[in-house]
Amino acid sequence: MLRVAFVGTIVAGLALGGCVRDPYVTDDGETRSGEWWIAHQIDRVTGAELPSATVYEYASNSNEDFPKPSSFQLTCLDKKPVVRFAFAFKVGNDRDTVLGYRFDDKAGHENVESRVLLGKQQIVIEDKSALAQFMSEMPGASKLYVRLRSIIGGRTAVEYTLDGSTAAIQAAFANCPMPPTPPLQPQKRTS
Repeated sequence: MLRVAFVGTIVAGLALGGCVRDPYVTDDGETRSGEWWIAHQIDRVTGAELPSATVYEYASNSNEDFPKPSSFQLTCLDKKPVVRFAFAFKVGNDRDTVLGYRFDDKAGHENVESRVLLGKQQIVIEDKSALAQFMSEMPGASKLYVRLRSIIGGRTAVEYTLDGSTAAIQAAFANCPMPPTPPLQPQKRTS
C-alpha cells in the first residue's frame, strides 16, 4: 500500500512538474498586431524586455509530401538585429543553400547573404547590408515570398502575410540599432 502511494505521489509530481515552466520559454504576455505575435516577456537575467515579433505560415518543400509549419521572426540578439526563418523540416546547409525573397510586386533579391544554423531548419539574415536592404523594403508591404534552393534540402517556398508589421518592427527593434539603408542604385536609361 505504501509503495502504491509513493508511486502515485511521484506520478502526480511529474505531471504537475511538467506544467510549471519559466515564463522565459512560454508565449505568456504576447500580443497580436495583425498576423504578428509580439513578445513582451521580461528577461529574468537583465530585467529588460526580450524583443521579438513572429508571423507563422505553412511552407512547402520538394522533399516533403505536405506543407509544414514555418515562422518568420524579427528579433534583436546581443543588440544586433536579426531576421530568422524557421521550418519544420531541413532546408539545406550553410554551404549550398541560396535564399531569395520578394515583397509584394517589388523586385526580388537572389543569393541573399544569409546562413543556415546548426540543425539545418533555420536560416538567418544578419549581414548588415543584406539586413538593411531587407528591412528597407518591408514597411508597408503586405506579403513576403521566401524561396530557398539547396542541393541537399530541395526547394522550399513560403508566403507570409505581413498585416500589422509596423508594430512588429517597432517592438522587435526598439532597442536595436538598424544598419543604414543602402543607397538607391541609379536607374539606367533606355533609349
